[in-house]
Amino acid sequence: MKKSPLFILFLTVLLDLIGFGIVLPLLPTYARDLGASPFMIGFIAAVYSSMQFIFSPIWGRLSDLIGRRPVMLGSIFLAAVSYIFFSQATTIPLLILARAMSGVGSANIAAAQAYITDVTESQGRSKAMGMLGAAFGIGFIIGPLIGGFLKTNFGIEMVGFVAAALIGLDFILAIFFLPESNKQAKSIRHLFRKGSLDEGGESRGTSLGEKWAGYVDGIKAAFSSPPIAMLMGTNFIFTFGIVNMQIASILLWKEYYHATDQQIGYLFAYVGFLSVIVQGGLIGRLTKKYGEHKTFFWGHLFTFVGVFFIPFVPQSDLFTSGLVILLFFAIGTSLAPPLNISMISLYSYDQKQGQIMGFSQSVNSFARIIGPFSGSILYGYAHTAPYITAGILILAATVISLSLFKYQIEALDPATESVPD
Repeated sequence: MKKSPLFILFLTVLLDLIGFGIVLPLLPTYARDLGASPFMIGFIAAVYSSMQFIFSPIWGRLSDLIGRRPVMLGSIFLAAVSYIFFSQATTIPLLILARAMSGVGSANIAAAQAYITDVTESQGRSKAMGMLGAAFGIGFIIGPLIGGFLKTNFGIEMVGFVAAALIGLDFILAIFFLPESNKQAKSIRHLFRKGSLDEGGESRGTSLGEKWAGYVDGIKAAFSSPPIAMLMGTNFIFTFGIVNMQIASILLWKEYYHATDQQIGYLFAYVGFLSVIVQGGLIGRLTKKYGEHKTFFWGHLFTFVGVFFIPFVPQSDLFTSGLVILLFFAIGTSLAPPLNISMISLYSYDQKQGQIMGFSQSVNSFARIIGPFSGSILYGYAHTAPYITAGILILAATVISLSLFKYQIEALDPATESVPD
């Protein structure tokens, strides 16, 4: 296995996520500056996730057909354009449009995950998925610090321009250095010469109804496998729990703990730094020693501690005991999501990796659609409510994760796949 494709993929995803990290922490306050209500702020966040929900399986399936590279290039280019729109978004409708375009572009994560499955063996896949997760961590270290500095000194326009420039650089790197990993892919010309492709790769004309039926059949196939269905379920519950408290966390730290925007940026960077450590190397050692299932289980338990106790930290201890709670949060959320993705890929059919990864991202995105609304409503009821709810959801996902122990992964050592003590 060549390491250079993974390095280039990591670099392109990293640049994309730094651009994402530059904008994300500023989005709620900027939307509020434009006159958005709390409900509208949740809607703006939901638009981004809605586009991911719709386009993740589309990009994933398309990457199975025409290759990972053209899908990555097209979506990266669209993401760069979206941040140019963001720089000029002086009204709420323009901001919604910019976030919708960004959501379509960022839905390429399914293709990136499928790329990893193409170029890695099953034994090293968790480590490679952890590398992708580490890119998220680095993005949340660098991005918020850059975004806060740019907004304070140069305004929101420069924030958008710098994010677009970074993703534009990402696009250039992908053009010259990112090779195609899907050797069974057909050319775009071949794909559209006579219509869509059947499972055997032969071109044939299909009606819209047949295409939709094929899409539904793909969903049924993804959920027909019990372990994949369980992983999809834990993916939804876990993500919904996390997103449920994410929007509320900025308001909690600002209004209840009286933290400044800069201090909130430091908290993001702290979690991102820990995530890089866990996903950049520790996750591979843990799965090698304890197995995928057991590490997945403990990732959920750590996340529960890191979510449930956040609002119960004394007001004067945000940067002492609060950091300890966030340590649990960072470790847990750095283990569970990449292991979920890795295990889905290990249980999936090789010829449908991109499609199943796309469905997984859609499940994730659907949770991100409803999470902001839930978190906003619960926070209005009580500042502890989003975190108590998230803790209960994470515990439910933990119980489901225990059921996975009876489904062996052939590529793994069965001796490591036992119920934790």
